[in-house]
Amino acid sequence: MASRGRVVLVGAGPGDPDLITVRGAKALSRADVVLYDQLATGDLLDLAPARAERINVGKRGHEEPTRTQEEINALIVEHALAGRVVVRLKGGDPFVFGRGGEEVSACAEAGIPFEIVPGITSAIAVPCYAGIPVTDRRHAASFAVVTGHKDPSRPAEQTRWRELGSAVDTLIVLMGMRNLSKLVAEIIAGGKSPDTPAAAVMHGTLPEQRTCVSTLGGLCEAVELAGIGAPSAIIIGDVVSLREGLSWWERRTMFGQSVLVTRATEQSAEIAGALRAVGAIPVIHPMIELAPIEGSEENAAVETAIAALQSYSSIVFTSSNAVRFFVRACGGETGPESGAPDLAPRARVFCIGDATARAALDAGLPVHLIASGRSDAEALLAQLLPVLSPDGERVLIPRSRIGRTVIADGLRRAGVSVDSIAFYENRRPKIDTALLREQLLSGELSALTFTSPSTVDHFLESLDEASRRAAGKCMIAAIGRTTARRLEAQGLPATVVAAKPDVSSLVEALSEAAADE
Repeated sequence: MASRGRVVLVGAGPGDPDLITVRGAKALSRADVVLYDQLATGDLLDLAPARAERINVGKRGHEEPTRTQEEINALIVEHALAGRVVVRLKGGDPFVFGRGGEEVSACAEAGIPFEIVPGITSAIAVPCYAGIPVTDRRHAASFAVVTGHKDPSRPAEQTRWRELGSAVDTLIVLMGMRNLSKLVAEIIAGGKSPDTPAAAVMHGTLPEQRTCVSTLGGLCEAVELAGIGAPSAIIIGDVVSLREGLSWWERRTMFGQSVLVTRATEQSAEIAGALRAVGAIPVIHPMIELAPIEGSEENAAVETAIAALQSYSSIVFTSSNAVRFFVRACGGETGPESGAPDLAPRARVFCIGDATARAALDAGLPVHLIASGRSDAEALLAQLLPVLSPDGERVLIPRSRIGRTVIADGLRRAGVSVDSIAFYENRRPKIDTALLREQLLSGELSALTFTSPSTVDHFLESLDEASRRAAGKCMIAAIGRTTARRLEAQGLPATVVAAKPDVSSLVEALSEAAADE
C-alpha cells in the first residue's frame, strides 16, 4: 500500500508573484502535485520542481469552474492518499473567500495530514498598491471585507449591504463588479452618503493595475467610462481621499511599459521579477535555448576533463550557465542543497561577476576571486594574470560552444596551461515570430533587453524589414559591453548598457533611462 502523503494549502497572494510568503515558496519547491487556481502566475508554478504535476482547477470571477469544488476536494484526497505531497495553490489567502476550509475539511475527514500557509489577501494588498490604507486614524478605525457574490447558488441580497455601509468606516468589496450598481444602491439606501469617496482597482498589484476614483454615487458611471472590469477590488470610505498623495505603485518609473525579455526560458524569471519591481510588464520571447553539448568530439573532451578534474589547479567560470552545465556534467545539480563536485584541495574557483559567484556558491563550490570593476572577461583576465603562474598551473574554463576565448588566449600567452572546453551550446528556440513582429509594429514594446550576443543574433533573425525598423525605435538595453558591441555591429545600437553584467544592474540602468525620458 502506498504511503500516505500530505496536503499544504498555500495562499498565492494577490497577483504579484513576489508577494508569496517564504513558507509558501518552500512548500511549492517540495511539491509532487500542484493544484492551482486560474489566477496563479507561471512564475509561481515555476517554483515547483520540474517533475511536479500541475493541474489547473480554477476559474475566473463568475465563469464556470474547470472542476466543481467536490471534484477538487476529491483530487486533493486522491493524490495525497497515493503518497504525494500536494500543494493546493490558491489566490490571496486560502481562508478569505477561498473555500480553503472546505478543502482541508475533506482532508481531515480522510485522515490526511495538512498544513495551511496564509497568503496576503487582495482585500488589503490591492488598496495598498493603489495608495489607499484601509485604516488611518484620521479617517477610519474599522473596515469590513465582503464578497460581491457569496455563492453562485445564493442571491446577493442575503448580504446585509445597508447595515454594512453604515457599520464600518471602510468597506472593501471583492468580486463585486457584476453586481456593482445594485450594491451601490443598497449601500446608499442604508444611509451612506453618495459623496463618500470610492475607488475600483483592476488587476491590483500587477503592472497592468488600473485605478478609478470617484464618489460612491458616481462610481458605476466612472468605472464604465474607464473600462474597469473584473477582477477588481472596490474600496468605499474616506480613506480613498488619501490616494492622491499616497499613490506609489503606478508612479514607478516603468509602470505599465512592456519590456521584451530575450533570455532563455529557465533564466527569464529573475529578469521578469526585476522588471515587475519597477512596474514594467515583462514580455517573454526567449531567443536562446541552452543545452548540453552534443558533438561526439566535444562530449569526449568534457568527459576527459571531468575524469581529470583533480589535476586542475584552477577553474574559471565566465557565466552562471557555465557553472550549471559544469556541475551537471559532474553528475550533480545546481542549487543550495546540491552536492559540489570533488575538486582537488588546491583547486581555486574564479568567477566573472557576482551572479556567477552566487551560482557557484549555490552549487557548493568555493569561490576564491570575483572580478571587480567592469566584471567582464577583460577585467577577470587582468586579475588572473598576477595570480596564476606558468609553472605547475593547469586551468579549466568551462564555456559555451560559441563562448569568447579572451581569458583562455590571454592566459596561454602568459604561459599558463589552459583547457577551454565547451560544456553547453546556445540554440535558437522556436518562438511566435508573427506575434513578436506585431508587438514591435504596434508599438506595444517600449524597451528590448539583451543578455548575450546570441540573443541579439536570434532576435534579428526573427524579424522582417518593417519590424526591424520598429525595433530601432525602442529603448534597447544590453547587459554588458560584449552584448552592446554585437548590437552596434548589427546596426541596432544600445541606448542603455548595464554598469555590471547582471540582471539587477541591467534593469536599474533601464529604469533610470526611462525616468530621464
